[in-house]
Amino acid sequence: MSDLIQLGVVLTDRGSKYAVTGARVTSRAEVDAVLAELKTDRAYAKATHNTWAAMLPQGALKADDGESGAGIVILRMMERAGLSDYVIIVTRWYGGKKLGGDRFRRVQDAVRAYFDDRGIAH
Repeated sequence: MSDLIQLGVVLTDRGSKYAVTGARVTSRAEVDAVLAELKTDRAYAKATHNTWAAMLPQGALKADDGESGAGIVILRMMERAGLSDYVIIVTRWYGGKKLGGDRFRRVQDAVRAYFDDRGIAH
């Protein structure tokens, strides 16, 4: 199975909690396996959003999982960092208050935390 790297909750904003997870992948099937593995943890399965992006040999993939526009934020950060054969998942547990445009900043903050933890230049 994949080498899932979970940082857990890396930040909170107005009650919403954000976690970030990543893994090396080379196919859509591996992305799906990583997502399935992540969701074996009940907390992640019940999260409001598990937004993700992947850079694969076949091209880029992304999914907003209801957090409109968040997948492209992750994808652009991965492209700028030159990160390939990888999936990054930003998980959000909604805290009861809408964040508006700040939600994109929180997604960026979560991805940056992952990059910093893994020593990935960004």
